[in-house]
Amino acid sequence: MLSLVATPIGNLGDITLRAVETLKAADEIWCEDTRHSRVLLDALEIKKPLVSCHEHNEKARAAELMDKLAAGKEIAYISDAGMPGISDPGAVLVAACIEHGMPYTVLPGANAVLTAAVLSGFEPRRFSFFGFLPRDNKERKQFLKELSSLNHLAILYESPHRVGATFRLLYETLGDRPAALCRELTKKFETCDRGTLSELAEKYEAEDPRGECVLLIECAAAEAEASQEDIESFLRGALREGLSVKDAAGAAAERFGVKKREAYNLALSMKED
Repeated sequence: MLSLVATPIGNLGDITLRAVETLKAADEIWCEDTRHSRVLLDALEIKKPLVSCHEHNEKARAAELMDKLAAGKEIAYISDAGMPGISDPGAVLVAACIEHGMPYTVLPGANAVLTAAVLSGFEPRRFSFFGFLPRDNKERKQFLKELSSLNHLAILYESPHRVGATFRLLYETLGDRPAALCRELTKKFETCDRGTLSELAEKYEAEDPRGECVLLIECAAAEAEASQEDIESFLRGALREGLSVKDAAGAAAERFGVKKREAYNLALSMKED
């Protein structure tokens, strides 16, 4: 069987008893980074053969995995931290198991998304997780378009040196929404910095945060009626990211409840200026 095993995102004490038992029982432990995982396994006093399996070779490794499972091997897979398959390798291995009818299971455990959702203080009953902000311009435009029509909590990962710029981009796209930055989750210097997008943009443009970062944005409207400033800020950000006047106006109409014609005329005047 293939076992996807969640590992601590910072605090070693968050490893589960079942995870330790599974890793000890495995014939091989497949890792996103064998050097990184060896530190964890040495701390747990687990000595097993390690196999490198990361985003660049996961497809090739999947065929090898099928042969090992067919031969009756017990394989455990761990990513660098947290839950495999959530912004980490693992999904390709699961897909291969499904395609070939091989058994697999997932062991629950530490996860930055769920931890940050609760720690932020926002309503976590409903949220969307987007992983890292796309770097490709086309994909980023689609992401921002999707985010602009969201009416609940949004969660994404970001590199520390991009946090300030990303908060600024989100402010220009969404208007000034409640937001939070959770960093160093489960570690000694864990923090949750709450504010608005504009406040957090200003703060982290001046100085990069340290450690692993999770950004949370409350996309549901906070006011009964959107201000003209919010609508203009939203349209300005959408046009800057390359959305057409029509698409920007449509997204604004859906998000703020304004008439499409009014939003279109405002976007058109901005475009001409």
